[in-house]
Amino acid sequence: MAAANTTKTSWKLQEIVAHASNVSSLVLGQTSGRLLATGGEDCRVNIWAVNKPNCIMSLMGHNNPVESIQFNSSEEQVVAGSQSGSLRVWDLEAAKILRNLSGHKANVCSLDFHPFGDYVASGSMDTNIKLWDIRRKGCVFRYKGHTQAVRCLAFSPDGKWLSSASDDSTVKLWDLTAGKMITEFTAHTGPVNIVKFHPNEYLLASGSSDRTIKLWDLEKFKMIGSTEGETGPVRCIAFNPDGCCLYSGSQDCLRVYGWEPDRCFDVVPVSWGKVADLALCNNQLIGVSISQSVVSSHVVDLNRVKKSGSVIQSLVQDDKPLSEPPAKGATIRRNYERPLTTCSKQRVKQNSESERRSPEGERRSPSSEEERDEKESTAEIRNAEDYKEIFQPKSAISRTPPKKSEPFPAPLEDETFPVKPNSAIEITPIPDKHAPEILKIPAITTSTPISRVDPAIAPPTSRPLPAINPANRPVAGMKPAEPAVILASRNEPIGLNVADFLPPAKSNKQPALNDDDALTQIRKGHDTMRVMLSSRLKNLDTVRAVWSCGDMKTSLDSAISINDLSIVVDILNIINLKPSLWKLDLCTSILPQIEELLQSKYESYVQTGCTSLRLILKRFWPLISDTLTAPPSVGVDITREERHQKCKACYKQLKNLSNVVKNKAGQVGRHGSAFKELQLLMTPLD
Repeated sequence: MAAANTTKTSWKLQEIVAHASNVSSLVLGQTSGRLLATGGEDCRVNIWAVNKPNCIMSLMGHNNPVESIQFNSSEEQVVAGSQSGSLRVWDLEAAKILRNLSGHKANVCSLDFHPFGDYVASGSMDTNIKLWDIRRKGCVFRYKGHTQAVRCLAFSPDGKWLSSASDDSTVKLWDLTAGKMITEFTAHTGPVNIVKFHPNEYLLASGSSDRTIKLWDLEKFKMIGSTEGETGPVRCIAFNPDGCCLYSGSQDCLRVYGWEPDRCFDVVPVSWGKVADLALCNNQLIGVSISQSVVSSHVVDLNRVKKSGSVIQSLVQDDKPLSEPPAKGATIRRNYERPLTTCSKQRVKQNSESERRSPEGERRSPSSEEERDEKESTAEIRNAEDYKEIFQPKSAISRTPPKKSEPFPAPLEDETFPVKPNSAIEITPIPDKHAPEILKIPAITTSTPISRVDPAIAPPTSRPLPAINPANRPVAGMKPAEPAVILASRNEPIGLNVADFLPPAKSNKQPALNDDDALTQIRKGHDTMRVMLSSRLKNLDTVRAVWSCGDMKTSLDSAISINDLSIVVDILNIINLKPSLWKLDLCTSILPQIEELLQSKYESYVQTGCTSLRLILKRFWPLISDTLTAPPSVGVDITREERHQKCKACYKQLKNLSNVVKNKAGQVGRHGSAFKELQLLMTPLD
């Protein structure tokens, strides 16, 4: 068995259907690495034990999709924020709600528990950060300074500071005792998605959509390192417990970084897609990712990962030899001074009585509506045995030390299992229509054996699908209905029958097909697709020929004149990658097309339209507003008149778009969040 644990560096641990609808948020317990919380568009929070197939507990009470979740350090409490701006704090040991907090005007994007006191920090799309006292059910302090949504919050290990990351490309550091901002880091060029404090030293790491991770010295308040090896937006990072290195969850790989000087120690391929959270336990790294309603967990054996020494990918530009990292314990900068006991409470500066009683009523006495919400919030225990094992009641006295969790066993490198052709996804039916299902991984028809995903968990016994299919999965023998919105990421083609592209099944009466007949059958049905793709390629070549001449406005007009939204989407996806390409002339041409994209049934079209409209509002609304409100000029100024006409046309089109955005802002899920953000940006239009 010892050999089996060292045959693989990374492997898939589990794949589960976590909710009846799309999963909108998830988080791992950082202390144990064995607890997982998921929030869904079904307004529930489900608690799972990692590598166990059944949901332990389902927390109900939210009336809107859950946008963010966080465990406290002991993993006995969990807080969840919703699209309505409300928060709910749950006691997992007692299986009941502790507090129902409200005060944000938009989605709660980020949460964090204070490491020692009974406080929770929340960041919202309304740009505000609020500190809540769980015991007294109220907002203690409000931090203002960000201009866009606050995506991540993190308390320092000593509980004295709070760091915030925002879509405005800044990282801010707040002093909880003084109640004010200490400093602001502005080196990122894109939205900042994640911040993490070093476990021991005065050091902060931040990851951004600009594909970099930057490290900040919290004594001198300056940047000491920046990585350049990421292939996509940085969404999750984690320090090693001893602080020797930093892990970054990239698209289908794990990167290990060092600093002073900046360098990449190792790159480990991991098939986790877009990983959403990381946790470390027993010298293993656990990563979890989301794909619609499915949550996948993967494990990386850190014993087989390089954390120092030889450099895999140098990030230093000069030819100086790389110095070895300092020995463990020999830190370069100050260490955090933690309280002697975890029971000590950190004092934070509170507002005056008049500030606490804000117009929003954050410090008002609990209303009957809030009391009703707390009574209606329930915790449904799905698996009593796992619940008793993980969440022991506080009244119980432990006579022996708790059993330490064992590392997850790795599958053998050469273990394979036979593949059944044309196998389909099978779901174990659960009586409750909201109950999560266990997903069996579909086998892929191939002649090559496939490594077993998880030998530790036996797959459930296959049962027939129930009449009601809450996951909206296709049932064998039935043609799936075409959805109202065609998702950007899907596992099967929309409007196509896969059987049309495959040769007919052999029967005893029919002779076996020869090679020519088989090829003819395979090619049948491809003509329409080939003609469509050829036409699209021809149109793109036409647009590219005009673009290469340096006239972007003419190339965009030619793409619009083709009257094919797919061509417009391809061009916009290129321009969106480089906002400096946008000009006022392009806005007048593209805004009518954006209106069509926002109303499209294709999710990818809607996403592209939202991104383009967001860039236009951020870059050109100040110019449009100033031009239209400026007093008339003296004399004849042709350039100014042309600019005024363009701004007037853009304003009229933006007013039309504001109605579309307002109508769609009530949607749930990722689309609803994007439209709510656009609605906030378009507020000055009114």
